[in-house]
Amino acid sequence: MTLADPKCQTAAYSRINDAEALSLYRDCSIHELGRRAHAVTQALHPDPHRTYVVDRNINYSNYCTARCIFCNFKADPDGLDSGRKDLPPGYVLTFDQIAEKVNELVAIGGTQVLMQGGLAPADVLPFSWYLDLMRFLKREYPTIHLHAFSPPEIFAFEQIFEMPVRDILLRLQEAGLDSIPGGGAEILVDRVRDRVGIGKTNTEEYLYVCREAHKIGMKTSITMMFGHIETIPDRIEHFRRIRDLQDETGGFSAFICWTFQPGGTPLGRVKPFPPDYPGEPDGEHLVLADAHEYLKTLAVARLYLDNIPNVQASWVTQGPKIGQLSLFFGANDMGSVMMEENVVSAAGTIYCLTEAEIRALITDAGWQPRKRNFYYRLLD
Repeated sequence: MTLADPKCQTAAYSRINDAEALSLYRDCSIHELGRRAHAVTQALHPDPHRTYVVDRNINYSNYCTARCIFCNFKADPDGLDSGRKDLPPGYVLTFDQIAEKVNELVAIGGTQVLMQGGLAPADVLPFSWYLDLMRFLKREYPTIHLHAFSPPEIFAFEQIFEMPVRDILLRLQEAGLDSIPGGGAEILVDRVRDRVGIGKTNTEEYLYVCREAHKIGMKTSITMMFGHIETIPDRIEHFRRIRDLQDETGGFSAFICWTFQPGGTPLGRVKPFPPDYPGEPDGEHLVLADAHEYLKTLAVARLYLDNIPNVQASWVTQGPKIGQLSLFFGANDMGSVMMEENVVSAAGTIYCLTEAEIRALITDAGWQPRKRNFYYRLLD
């Protein structure tokens, strides 16, 4: 296919459907996809800057009843995964330990805490613990944005504490919760979720939590982890489900996608679904997504998700240079300095960047680096 092919020359800013997105992925060169995605990004963000946030991931606990086969981080509270000898010991951070981490964040000019844990049973963490944690952090650090508790965690709260999701969100919001991270989305297609995330939310349950958060005025981000057993049409279905909800609520602040990191995980050893067209995994072994695949998927996401304003680069899984190149494939934001990361690193990925390094990457790409908050308001 050449760049002059009409399949790659449709109107730059018209809404595309699933078939068109699949055709773009199959038929367009990576260069053409990048050109088109970059044109959309420039139209949405014509300012001479690209952004980043200084925050810290804090995993308050690793106890989890889910059996996600891509995770090496969890600890099993009740023996469900007793056959896995590689699982780490369980822990729950004290409020003082969490405060020490936030103090380190504040010392480098950080503005946000991203806090997630596993799906812990009530005898490990009662609901009052979560409320007390929010009150403690908001009292001690009133200017820090609390971005915490992914949709699977919130849905687990509904099941464990027998409270409606709306009531849970309102109580957490009153205690100090500002927004919800989009972790745990993986692929929002149930045939995929049923294999990779046993014991966690299905697609409707995940989106239900997002919808209820949006209804009370609480923004959420939305994510996708790809490059495992899913097919390309599955990725596009994931895009459609979140675009449909964004049409309804407007509550997603940003989209972030990253590639599955296999490092010793059970998912790294399973067979993918049979291929839907030539070029997909052959059904006999898992073909991991590389940088080429990441950039193509990122570009199609930017073209498809026309109602989500911000797209973040994933240098954590792709490294700094591909993270920088993402700014030309649909991303307008370099994401977080992320002074702590535990879950992806447990699968073997160890990229780290300082604020100065992120700023240098943005500058070298031709933009002004600007620090932002969760709402993409500039801070510097």
